[in-house]
Amino acid sequence: MKILISDLLEQICTDILKSEGFEVDARPNVSSDQLKDIIEGYDGLVIRSGTKVTADVLSRAKNLKVIGRAGAGVDNVDVDAATRRGIIVMNTPGGNTISTAEHTMSLILSLSRNIPQATESLRQGKWDRKKYTGTELLEKTIGIVGLGKIGREVAVRCQAFGMVTIGYDPVMSREVAAKLNIELVSLDELFRRSDFITVHTPLTDETRGLLNDRTIAQCKDGVRIINCARGGIVDEDALLRGLESGKVAGAALDVFVKEPPGDHPLVRHPRVIATPHLGASTEEAQEKVAKQIAHQIADALKERGIAGAVNAEALQLALKKELRPFVHLAEKLGSLQAQMMSGQLRRISVACTGTFLTSSMELITAAILKGIFSHLMTEPVNLVNAPAIARELGLIIDEERESDNEAYAHLITLKYETTNESRRFAGTVFGNSHARIVRIDDYHFEVNPEGHLLIYTNIDRPGMLASVGTMLAAENINIAGLSLGRDKPGQKALTIINVDSPIPSELLKQLEQIDGVFEVKAVRL
Repeated sequence: MKILISDLLEQICTDILKSEGFEVDARPNVSSDQLKDIIEGYDGLVIRSGTKVTADVLSRAKNLKVIGRAGAGVDNVDVDAATRRGIIVMNTPGGNTISTAEHTMSLILSLSRNIPQATESLRQGKWDRKKYTGTELLEKTIGIVGLGKIGREVAVRCQAFGMVTIGYDPVMSREVAAKLNIELVSLDELFRRSDFITVHTPLTDETRGLLNDRTIAQCKDGVRIINCARGGIVDEDALLRGLESGKVAGAALDVFVKEPPGDHPLVRHPRVIATPHLGASTEEAQEKVAKQIAHQIADALKERGIAGAVNAEALQLALKKELRPFVHLAEKLGSLQAQMMSGQLRRISVACTGTFLTSSMELITAAILKGIFSHLMTEPVNLVNAPAIARELGLIIDEERESDNEAYAHLITLKYETTNESRRFAGTVFGNSHARIVRIDDYHFEVNPEGHLLIYTNIDRPGMLASVGTMLAAENINIAGLSLGRDKPGQKALTIINVDSPIPSELLKQLEQIDGVFEVKAVRL
């Protein structure tokens, strides 16, 4: 397999990938047009912030399986487009945690003591001690927006300086924040109380322009703002207006909407400290993320495991040994549905019984969808893009978590509705690896969901199986297994026969001519 490295990375990344047996092309600073022309030939792509992986680029990436970002942010990758094409996008969010946290502290300290401005003044032969009088951090309030790994490390360092630490995070609980000595507050309260505000969130529709004219107006007079996360979280025009009005005492920026920012007025402003996206630029961090992404790419392509995926939680779970047979079973149930159903699919319902399965509901649903769509669509379908396809199709999906079942400790049930019918399939795994379909509609039995299956409904009377068996034998089709389910003696029955070879369509038509046999289907699982 071939891997392209399209940004400048430490040599160790190439060395690790080559030692794993991959063919590696290191082409830093490749243009977007060049990338579109060559991407088709690669199975993996390794980038930093310079390469823009757009939907247009991905449309040419017929063989691409994984994109690895040596760093935390993936806003230079169209993750939705990659997910739609079944491409794993992964990053190394922990690789530059300490580096970025330390750079944030460097900017906070420089901002509080006017160090860059005073240095430049001294170089000009001046001695302006009064002009560059600073402010202490002790007992000042630091407001941290985003309490992920970097935000938490910044909190630890700010607390070492005696700062009052408050934070906002939409996921973190108050109990966890309290253990970190962080007071969890609303955004409005954070803006109102903070002397320093530092942001550590991804750039999303929700965080874009988070600090703007309205929110800056909520802040204390003389607030200081730090951004080492992503350009665009702070509205640059609003920040400039805040600086010029005096509302904002100073700002420290490591990131910009456009990078490099060129002759931007913020860069030239006397109360702004600006650095060229240096958050991750330490020798230790550069080597760490290069090694980390190389190992992650190799593990993913060699199916040893998935780490750092931002769009493939289901795949990460799927590689857990104890879950694999259930994932396999779920996909078989979806495949069975696709081959059995009649009419246009309207709704599916997935139910999982047992804590072991209910905790992996997303994965089970993705596997079922993969099984369904693999038979209904010509495009590649996998656990990554199957849910995205379902959303695009407007398919209604219900998920149910059931605590227990009288007969089975763990059970996957799939129900579906089409314009013509409603049906139900269920399956479980015995031992560690023996998957079985245990229910179709109201019929109960145990069917091995592998290979070729002949499924038909018949009147429950003597001689039915013999008639079918005779016709299979005439075509030299061997029976490998047999399962029967019925309502009551003499009424309807469902028969499932495992056979060793495909069943010709002409034979299916002949089987339907047997008196008392109907709804004949051939399925391959």
